[in-house]
Amino acid sequence: MTAIDAATPLGRHRRTAAALALLAGGAFALTACGAGQISQTATQVAAVNGNSADVGDIQLRNVHVVYPTSEEYSITSGGTVELGFTAINSNTSVADELTGISSPEARVTIVDEAEAGSNEIAPLTALGAGSPADVQLDDPLLPIQLIKVEMADISENVRPGLTLPVTFEFANAGEVVVNVPVDAGIELERDPSAVTEHSEGE
Repeated sequence: MTAIDAATPLGRHRRTAAALALLAGGAFALTACGAGQISQTATQVAAVNGNSADVGDIQLRNVHVVYPTSEEYSITSGGTVELGFTAINSNTSVADELTGISSPEARVTIVDEAEAGSNEIAPLTALGAGSPADVQLDDPLLPIQLIKVEMADISENVRPGLTLPVTFEFANAGEVVVNVPVDAGIELERDPSAVTEHSEGE
């Protein structure tokens, strides 16, 4: 483009069009980058094993069936397992209480209650069940009381990788049904024959 062209309206039009094209290209690149980030974030999962639910001022977090790590518990049909969860009372002035837990796939019992002798959840505190790793809070300064909850006579549907409905009942917040996943454990058993067949097919 000559100096004369640049000074004419046609030249200015060409420069404007080029600038708009560059801006559009930059916007498209940023949009593509942003879309990639959103897509990547959508596929990420939380570090905890369990499910979550909110009912009233109660926030249930990391609700899951704990995979047995001792002889007193068994994942086989008719066995007994522990239930892990954290129930946080986000109300700043009113306490609530866990009044019951039930499931059609097992007989749920609160074996050990909180130190106060009840399952009351004071304002801005939490009630937790399971191992210490199960009840870790985002806010380590939030007071938490621990209880022990067992699920006995479990059905054949309580298996690693599956979920089962568990109903939590609270005095003030009401009840909520949570689809609770069953932990897969640290290691899953492998079928030696399947490994052999795979090796021979290579």
